[in-house]
Amino acid sequence: MLAILRKEINSFFASPIGYLVIAIFLLLNGLFLWVFKGEFNVLDYGFADLSAFFMLAPWILMFLIPAVTMRSFSDEKKQGTLELLLTKPISPLKIVLGKYFGAFVLILIALIPTFLYVYTVYQLGNPVGNMDMGSTWGSYFGLLFLVAAYTAMGVFSSTISNNQVVAFIISVFLCLLFFIGFEGIADFTSSNLIEKFGMSYHFKSMGRGVIDTRNVIYFLSIAVVFIVFTKLNLSTDK
Repeated sequence: MLAILRKEINSFFASPIGYLVIAIFLLLNGLFLWVFKGEFNVLDYGFADLSAFFMLAPWILMFLIPAVTMRSFSDEKKQGTLELLLTKPISPLKIVLGKYFGAFVLILIALIPTFLYVYTVYQLGNPVGNMDMGSTWGSYFGLLFLVAAYTAMGVFSSTISNNQVVAFIISVFLCLLFFIGFEGIADFTSSNLIEKFGMSYHFKSMGRGVIDTRNVIYFLSIAVVFIVFTKLNLSTDK
């Protein structure tokens, strides 16, 4: 598994993909948070917090993560190397986990520079440090688990088709459905229960600064379910 993980990370940074993902994520967030006028602009907001970033990041990642994961298995299928990979003395689950954690680590690397936003807003507070750090760190934990779920959906989608564009579209659809779809159905049916099936509900809950184990279990369950689906899809390709 570690060999596949290293291979995935090396392949990301041996080509422009890794650098592009990090650059696009930081550029889009930077423009919306510090340059473009509007509801996401921290300087226009008037309060020392990063709620705008945590509102924006899930939507950017909803497209960025599928762009990273769409090649995970679809490219192997297209080039005919998947069958060769499956014949190696490594279980399909370890192959899936290697691919999964390779993409996950890349997104984590893209998130690390955003801690500069925390420092900047912390310094902009009046007085300095007048910032709700509990909410900020809770939102970062929520983002971490959201990335875990998005990545699992993306890797699963890449096993469905050998066309990367199709894998990308399926992945975006799944991320959109689980993030905001259930909330939309809940608004339509006036059901609070349905809303709790959506990732947005649990992400916002973690953003309040209280790490509830129910939210953690929810995100981990989503990730595990899609990793299992990916493994089953690979097993049928053997």
